[in-house]
Amino acid sequence: MENQFVQLTIQNHVGIVKLNRPEAGNAIHLEMAKELMDVAIFCSESEEIRAVVITGAGNKFSVGGDLRSFAEKGEQISSHLKSVTAYLHQAISYFTRMNKPFIGAVNGVAAGAGMSLVCACDMAYAAEHSKFVMAYNKIGLTPDGSGSYFLPRLVGMKRALELMYTNRPLDAKEASEWGIINHVVAGEQLFEVVLELAENLAKGPMNAYGETKKLFYHSQQETLESQMSKESVVLAERASSIEGKEGIAAFLEKRETDFLKERVTSK
Repeated sequence: MENQFVQLTIQNHVGIVKLNRPEAGNAIHLEMAKELMDVAIFCSESEEIRAVVITGAGNKFSVGGDLRSFAEKGEQISSHLKSVTAYLHQAISYFTRMNKPFIGAVNGVAAGAGMSLVCACDMAYAAEHSKFVMAYNKIGLTPDGSGSYFLPRLVGMKRALELMYTNRPLDAKEASEWGIINHVVAGEQLFEVVLELAENLAKGPMNAYGETKKLFYHSQQETLESQMSKESVVLAERASSIEGKEGIAAFLEKRETDFLKERVTSK
């Protein structure tokens, strides 16, 4: 895609999304938010893409919203922010709801909406020099980009409020201990490690990934019995799907699964 602020390349069935305003710390302004939404739609719909990695250009992941561009709107700042967040939130919704794994490669500071975006990833790996800070309350604002949804679910309510009220920054090790990221990786190895992970996942059962993701997210609002009922229905559907049949056959035949075969890519 010919975008200026959010670049997309495809490698071995992996969509690599790069936030591309390094001179501004990959701060999110209206144009970037819109491009991110367009890229998210493309990734969610593309049959070639089976996993998605998101990272930042330069030495930062994203410092969050572009406050300078917001302030320039003067009295129109409220309506402007509604436009920015409409695009940003739709992008996050597409990334989160798609069947494909959504993996963060956090290559530096993730602040504000940048940290919210990390929290929205299915998995996230971070370079050892990365920093994480919510930053909103420090300037009298409240979270966006799904931060108020995912952060309490990842770290618990008291820790989430601590991060919001105090603007305490977390280093990569602490972010891993708190459950915000999965693993800390040496900076020079980060993208290689994440890309290898994504390429391996891209060979897997994409539709099973998607159904698993739905089960996990919906479990927050279900009772034990209603969740187990959902599990029973989805498991039965998956067992009779083309992916399920391939997986079971491969297990019984003592061979590797091949979910990339044309006959296995449909539901």
